[in-house]
Amino acid sequence: MLVAEVLALLGPALDGLVVDGTAGGGGHAEAILRAAPAARVLGLDRDPVAVAAAEARLAPFGSRARVVLANFIDLGRVLRETGEAGPAAVLLDLGTSGFQLGEPARGFSFQAEGPLDMRMGPDAPVTVAELLRTTSEGELARIIFAFGEERHSRRIARRLVADRAAIRTTADLARVVASCIPGAGRERIHPATRTFQALRIAVNGELDAVEAVLPQALDALRSGGRLAVIAFHSLEDRIVKRFLAREARDCLCPPEVARCACGHLRRLAVLTRKPVTAGGDEAAANPRARSAKLRGAVKA
Repeated sequence: MLVAEVLALLGPALDGLVVDGTAGGGGHAEAILRAAPAARVLGLDRDPVAVAAAEARLAPFGSRARVVLANFIDLGRVLRETGEAGPAAVLLDLGTSGFQLGEPARGFSFQAEGPLDMRMGPDAPVTVAELLRTTSEGELARIIFAFGEERHSRRIARRLVADRAAIRTTADLARVVASCIPGAGRERIHPATRTFQALRIAVNGELDAVEAVLPQALDALRSGGRLAVIAFHSLEDRIVKRFLAREARDCLCPPEVARCACGHLRRLAVLTRKPVTAGGDEAAANPRARSAKLRGAVKA
């Protein structure tokens, strides 16, 4: 996803260690290693299936590539435990991977019937099935509205609680959600898309993870190092945008404060005034690329 754009953004920093915090199948890592002979890659992924695939794909690069089973929220710990410091670049490709979306047994998609799982890795504490079984109607409505931006969240939550015993698969869930949305067949996207997104985010703690990893990445980077983040929905992208804007300022005090009292100093310069998006050819070949937004910065 956005491989050429990532290489262009990180290019000046591809002379040392690159941390790929979301290794997936190793696509970005392979492109980096091929494009930059001086680069090494340390990949992290919370999904054992993705780690195995990335290791196989990167095996030809020998000691230049290493993949670790870990959630990117543990980036700082992984760097310490692997004896690495001062990476030249950190890349985060957020959201789900092709391994997860393409495997019905993982329960991420309503396109094929599967179990109500949606965990990105074994570190996620609960499945969607457990979440639906134990969460109150009010909390379900909050999750669906906050993480899915679904305006019919209360109606959907009410039905999910009422039909708990009958919702056993992704197909069941999609059918119940669709029945709650007026004019569902006329929408551009599947009527269950926003609810599935919301439940997946809740189960995996995705937004909290983004909030947690960005300061760690900035702390770890060497001076002049580069950070690149690909987000796939507005909730993730908003967190990234605000973090970069905040860390590009010298003072975070309100405008009415005449003299800085926070002591905050600018730590980076934003490289992308607007997010970089996929070109027409990639967007046509891969529908998921249409929603990808790449932002980047360089550490001061």
